[in-house]
Amino acid sequence: MEAKNVQEQMHLLKELQDIDSVVGRVRQDRQQLQQELGTLDAEVERVRAMVAGLQESLESLQAERREFEQALIQERDNVVRAEGRLPSIKTQKEYVAVLKEVDTAKKMNRDIEERIKAKDGEIAALEGEKQEKDQELAAQEEKAAQRRGEIEARLAEMDAALSSRESERGTIFEQIPVPTRKRYQMLLERRGGLAVVEARQGACQGCNMQLPPQVFNSLYRQEEVMTCPHCHRLIFLSGPERA
Repeated sequence: MEAKNVQEQMHLLKELQDIDSVVGRVRQDRQQLQQELGTLDAEVERVRAMVAGLQESLESLQAERREFEQALIQERDNVVRAEGRLPSIKTQKEYVAVLKEVDTAKKMNRDIEERIKAKDGEIAALEGEKQEKDQELAAQEEKAAQRRGEIEARLAEMDAALSSRESERGTIFEQIPVPTRKRYQMLLERRGGLAVVEARQGACQGCNMQLPPQVFNSLYRQEEVMTCPHCHRLIFLSGPERA
C-alpha cells in the first residue's frame, strides 16, 4: 500500500535513504575487501614467479655443470689412452707428439675443473637465494591464507546484511508513490547515493546552497514532497528546524 500523505512519504524516503546509505557503504567496503583479495593473490603469484625463475636458472646451471663433467671424463680418458701408448712408441718424434697430446689434455682437464668449480659457486649462491625465496613464499602463502579466511568470513557477513537490507528496502520502496520513487532512484544514481537530505539553517545539506524563503515555507506546510532548486535532491526539515 502506498503512503497517502506527504509526511508519510517523507518518513519512508528518509528510511529508504538511510538503508541505501548503509548498503552503499557495505558495498564499498565489500569491493575494497575483494580488491585486497586480489592484491594478496597477486603478491603470492609475484613471489611464486620469482621462485620458478630461480628454479629454472638453477636447472640450467646444473645442466651446464653436467656437460662439463662429461667433457672432463672424456678428457681424462684421452690422457689415459695417450699415456698408455707411450711404452710402445718407437720414435722420438712420435714420443714427443704424444707427450704434447697428454700435456694438452691435462691442461684441458684443469680448465674444465676450474669451470666446474665456478659453476658450483654459482649453483650454491643460487640455491641460497632460492631457499630464501622458498621461505618467503611459504610465509606469504600462510599470511594470504589466513587473511583470505578473515576476508571471506567478513564477505559472508556483508552478503547476509545486504540481503536483509535489500529485502527491507523493497518493502519500503513499494510503499512510495511511483513518480516519487522514480525521482528518488534517479537522484540516488546521479547524486552519489544521496537523494534525500535535510534542510537546516536555511540551506540544503546536500549542496550547501541557501534555499529560497518560499521553499522553506513550503517545507513547513508539508503540502508536497519538496526538492532543492539547486541540486534537486528531496529535502525535509528535522524536528528542531520545525520548532
